[in-house]
Amino acid sequence: MTSRHSRHHEGHALEHIGWLRAAVLGANDGILSTASLIVGVASASADLRQVLIAGGAGLIAGSLSMAAGEYVSVSSQADLEKADLHRERRELHEDPEGELRELTHIYIKRGLEPKLAGEVAEQLTAHDALGAHARDELGLSKAMAAQPIQAALASAASFATGAAIPLAVTALAPFKHVSIAVVAVSVVTLAILGALGARTGRAPVGRAVSRVVLLGVAAMLLTIGLGRLFGTSV
Repeated sequence: MTSRHSRHHEGHALEHIGWLRAAVLGANDGILSTASLIVGVASASADLRQVLIAGGAGLIAGSLSMAAGEYVSVSSQADLEKADLHRERRELHEDPEGELRELTHIYIKRGLEPKLAGEVAEQLTAHDALGAHARDELGLSKAMAAQPIQAALASAASFATGAAIPLAVTALAPFKHVSIAVVAVSVVTLAILGALGARTGRAPVGRAVSRVVLLGVAAMLLTIGLGRLFGTSV
């Protein structure tokens, strides 16, 4: 029998939302953009060396771009969170009674009786006033806190990992079949990644897989068409 004093922990998808979002987006972009680049260049009658150079350049440039973009985006979010916390800290110092009433009103709106809401607000304020307002007024928590460096590294690493898959297929497959091989492997990988991401986030798997596969196929077919169109005229 489990002791009544033992800890009960439930895992929730939101605890992983920061790194999960960056990792999934990075891997998807790595696979799709690099595969599209490779099949586009290969369809333009390029040789294997040119295709590999283009794919490698896409991997490096894409990883750096993802890292920079994610860092700037999440840093902006972190700056907003810090500004909100600074303002809340000032308001708690200047008008503690008004902030207590505000917290009490929040709990009343959530369904607590006024008396109980007041008691809860008083106890939480005494324990950690800023933490209570950050969580219940601003909607901020440690699990959801913006982490720019973590997001940037996750994006760069996941993009490079995803991009390495079509690049490896290009190096290993017979060159005359490279486009078909890259498209096939990329579609399967995108489907697996979409399913894993959906299961981790506890979202519908079928919808996630169909969305990423359809968009991926469309993007790669478009670049193949463009490669053939412009490649024949060179």
